[in-house]
Amino acid sequence: MSRRRAGERTIRTLIADDEPLARRGLELRLAGEPDIDIVEQVGDGDAAIQAVAEHSPDLLFLDVQMPGMDGFAALRAIPVQRMPLVVFVTAYDHYAIKAFEVSALDYLLKPVDEERLCQALLRVREALAQRDASEHRARLLGLLGTLRGHPALTLEEALETGDFRPSLPPDAPLAIRDGARTLRIPVENIRWIDAAGDYVCIHTDGENHVVRTTLRQIETRLDPTRFPRIHRSILINATRVKSLRPYFNGEYFLMLDCGQELKLSRGYRDRIVLFK
Repeated sequence: MSRRRAGERTIRTLIADDEPLARRGLELRLAGEPDIDIVEQVGDGDAAIQAVAEHSPDLLFLDVQMPGMDGFAALRAIPVQRMPLVVFVTAYDHYAIKAFEVSALDYLLKPVDEERLCQALLRVREALAQRDASEHRARLLGLLGTLRGHPALTLEEALETGDFRPSLPPDAPLAIRDGARTLRIPVENIRWIDAAGDYVCIHTDGENHVVRTTLRQIETRLDPTRFPRIHRSILINATRVKSLRPYFNGEYFLMLDCGQELKLSRGYRDRIVLFK
């Protein structure tokens, strides 16, 4: 196993597996990695979701088959802004394709081979370094947007002198491309919209729509008073907010009428006016 290099970050790690022996085996193998900090071990999908909310881990080792909620269902229930890097650990290799389809970083078969685990951890460290750089750039662009009085900017928008927001009726349906067809989504049906990489997921009363675009592009087509940004990767339908509760450091959690809870980041508090 490799030794921690000077300046290397601590990787907060969560293990979710219903087999105690499997959890213990992985724990022993990870003990030789000084940069790995196991924050908790859980035995089912529901507990994994709660642990992610509590600990905000960087890395999740996730078993596919667990009682009640399986690993894939657990991932679907984790908000995008809290999603850690994911390495699946399972005894069934036919899950591999599906694992990578949901953007798992890697896939390990039981019993876990020590060399394969080293390869997976190398991918984790590289991905975290790239994500840190991306988040740092996002914070800088957010600062530029604040200074200009605009929402967080993309890199291209930061180089521009102006901001274009087309004039549309507040209740105009949101038109999105879905393959060869165009969907027109009534804005009153939208609950919230979140972003992951080059994709945006629009959560509605009926179904979720995943489209290849940016949150900024979607934001310019919606009424900003009705669809404020509450996080650099989340827009909400303010009319669907039922309550909020304080978190810490000036942050809050908003409860939507569908039961979904989303975090309101401190830097976006001024955009929420319904509770003032």
